[in-house]
Amino acid sequence: MSTNSLFLPSWPIQSQIGAVSSTRLGGHSKAPFDAFNLAYHVGDNSEAVTKNRMMLNSYLPDEPVWLEQVHGSDVLVVNQHTDMSEVVRADALYTDLRCKPLAIMTADCLPILLASKHADEVAALHGGWRPLAAGIVANTLKHFKTTPSDIVAWFGPAIGPKEFEVGVQVYTAFVTQNPAFSQAFVSTSKDKFLANIFLLAKLQLNLLGVTEIYSDNVCTVTQHERFFSYRRDGQCGRMATVIWRK
Repeated sequence: MSTNSLFLPSWPIQSQIGAVSSTRLGGHSKAPFDAFNLAYHVGDNSEAVTKNRMMLNSYLPDEPVWLEQVHGSDVLVVNQHTDMSEVVRADALYTDLRCKPLAIMTADCLPILLASKHADEVAALHGGWRPLAAGIVANTLKHFKTTPSDIVAWFGPAIGPKEFEVGVQVYTAFVTQNPAFSQAFVSTSKDKFLANIFLLAKLQLNLLGVTEIYSDNVCTVTQHERFFSYRRDGQCGRMATVIWRK
């Protein structure tokens, strides 16, 4: 696997747990899914996707748990009774099992990783604006046995605050929940805003008691060579962000 295909989160718990985020580089898919596309549902050649997933698996302790992400707020709790062969419709995963990777796919939405400071609980969230507005963060935190102050968060690559133009319905969806969310929006016209999805997720985590948050602040839209972006390209592949207990 190319050294450019994966990068590691910049957070202090990285030596205690396993976590990795993929790029678009180094895989088998042809344009417009070139090259390291990990999603079957986008129209790519399935054999290429399978090869790409096998590349990812070679880095992991086990095959990851994948979701059918539906931009909702449901959380799959992965335990010893979970049927790993079943693909569940949800937008977050939680586990306290060892060596069971949890995978979230994105191409502009914010991938969020959570881990307890004792490295005995982990979660991966699909932080699109709809899941965030629907309460995906709070729903995931409910499954942690530890307190929010003992949880560390990391934000992966996502659409940057200068590229994410949204309508008034997105602004309203957040600000009606809490006026503090207004600081994550910059008005550009009567009914258009630039939204900072990194800040929205940070504010939500802070309000729920998670204060130790890290991010590489990487924009998927502007880094064409490195990342897929649905907002930029329309038809494209998906990256994966994965976490597991060692």
